[in-house]
Amino acid sequence: MRNPSQSSVRLTYLIETADDPRRLAEKIASDQSTGTFVPVPGETPELKARVAARVTAIRDLEPTSRSSFPTTHSGPFNRVAADIDFPLDAIGTDLSALMTIAIGGVWSIRGFTGIRIIGLQLPQEFRSAHPGPQFGIPGSRRLTRVTGRPIIGTIVKPALGLRPHETAVLVKELIEADVDFIKDDEKLMSPAYSPLEERVKNIMPLILDREQKTGRKLMYAFGISHADPDQMMRNHDIVLNAGGNCAVININSIGFGGMSFLRKRSGLVLHAHRNGWDILTRHPGLGFDFSVYQQFWRLLGVDQFQINGIKVKYWESDDSFVDSFHALKTPIFSEADCPLPVAGSGQWGGQAPETYERTGRTQDLLYLCGGGIVSHPDGPAAGVRAVRQAWDAAVQGIPLDVYAKQHIELAHSLAYFGNGQAS
Repeated sequence: MRNPSQSSVRLTYLIETADDPRRLAEKIASDQSTGTFVPVPGETPELKARVAARVTAIRDLEPTSRSSFPTTHSGPFNRVAADIDFPLDAIGTDLSALMTIAIGGVWSIRGFTGIRIIGLQLPQEFRSAHPGPQFGIPGSRRLTRVTGRPIIGTIVKPALGLRPHETAVLVKELIEADVDFIKDDEKLMSPAYSPLEERVKNIMPLILDREQKTGRKLMYAFGISHADPDQMMRNHDIVLNAGGNCAVININSIGFGGMSFLRKRSGLVLHAHRNGWDILTRHPGLGFDFSVYQQFWRLLGVDQFQINGIKVKYWESDDSFVDSFHALKTPIFSEADCPLPVAGSGQWGGQAPETYERTGRTQDLLYLCGGGIVSHPDGPAAGVRAVRQAWDAAVQGIPLDVYAKQHIELAHSLAYFGNGQAS
């Protein structure tokens, strides 16, 4: 029998079925560990017991009358949350093994009208097996020299069609406005009209010149993602050798292996964009919660994690953003594995008060505004000032419209973006 003190990985599954959910929970445990087929030569009861997953708890949830998927059954549909422990002997600390064994195969099992993974608890063995963030929150603050307030950032959008020297004109204006952070849009990697190397050559001298004059270095996240890890590292080196300190990484596009390869060799802050994540989570009866997904990438070493924001232009609710924010700020093993949360997607100063209140009155975040800064009616410099003014008002508990009476940039921002122009 298994030693009661043996380490295990605990997954929590939300199961929906017209069948007996307890039977299906046992089927997950069996199918995803020892299997249900007949014994094979060499298999022993002791070995099977050592690697078998176990259902350790089942909690009844409110039944639903409507299935997550088309079915001939008329309902009701039973729903439970089932904790299943997978022994470390069967999985080890390899994240690809964890994804394959405990997550990847469950959606192919018959009998479910919905199944979603809503919890993941990892044993201490994972702590030393993976590097975690290299810079995280303290490193991001140290490099930007921003303390006592959010890091304020903006985005260079590829839809603008800017060539490298044209991008540099916009960046120069933002640098002079004393913005803290600029990133390439996730779709801007190395297109023909704006090759990465040319972009770096045009932008980094402006950043370094400003640093020499003021002692403060803007953080610019260049898009370096590539399916070939060697090419991604060449892209990384272009940025690092030019004096850059940050890179945008499309984590779902490069995968676990690409991220692991990069993190072990990286000298840059790694800013994670999760494009493609919605495929894995948007259907309420499939996929998994962000609280599960984000643990993989934190262990692999992302330093900053983009998670949408309040009143976004996309499908995700405000509650979902808040849950994601708190997931990132909750240590897996220690505060050192917490990346910097990045609020984005249609942000401008108008969301600052609610963001501040709903994230627990913290200012440990990167507040990322695209149009909310560069499309300000008085120009990007005014956009930067308006967002800072909004956060000053939020922290002081002053309504934005009151604070705006003495701050013209915020006043113009409220008049313009209050009509939904920021996205």
